[in-house]
Amino acid sequence: MSRLAALPDSVHPVEPTALERAVQALEEDIVLGRLHPRERLIEDDLMQRFDLKRHAVRELLVELARLGLAERRKNIGSEVRSFAPNEVVELYEMRELLETQAARLVPCPADPAALQALIDIQREHDAAVDAEDPRQVFRNNLRFHQALFSMCGNGVLVRAIQEYARQTHPIRFGTLVTSEYRRQARHEHWAMIEALRDGRRDDLVDLCRAHLRPSRDAYLAANRHLADLTSA
Repeated sequence: MSRLAALPDSVHPVEPTALERAVQALEEDIVLGRLHPRERLIEDDLMQRFDLKRHAVRELLVELARLGLAERRKNIGSEVRSFAPNEVVELYEMRELLETQAARLVPCPADPAALQALIDIQREHDAAVDAEDPRQVFRNNLRFHQALFSMCGNGVLVRAIQEYARQTHPIRFGTLVTSEYRRQARHEHWAMIEALRDGRRDDLVDLCRAHLRPSRDAYLAANRHLADLTSA
């Protein structure tokens, strides 16, 4: 009998619904630059792509807006969310406040079991980077940061970090799609692991702060014209 088959019903993995799969697919499209800021999300196209009824597609668009990935504009419809420069700066200021505070609360040196779990996730991230698989890089990157910040022991803070990280998904496409950034992020993750192992808290805080900057700066550099579009 397989390990999965031996599990009680209460802990069997739950298959995502069609709507959840569509949300995940569009989230990845936005993060990985397949869908760009201000690109329209057309109901008929989404119905065909995901084999959903119109009411389900409208629910999908509402969920994307709730997650901060899309927005509805008068006389235009739903489109991938774009950000004015001041919004980008403010969002990343909030992320820096939250994530550096979590880094200050994480046990340092880290608990050996928690540290090993983080190392295991990072090895999967490494494999995805080496395989040039941006989708898996994105998913394993999320897992790495969730595991790291969960060590802080403050569930409210962890949920706030996850929420603001999600809101910046549309900002991050300028970096996640480049192999150079993926390699840089991998290096920074290992530096965080080493700081946790060695008990170098100040270095960990500085690494978490610096880790945020490339995606913020790349978006601002690539989308300066959006300031005029947003105010139009």
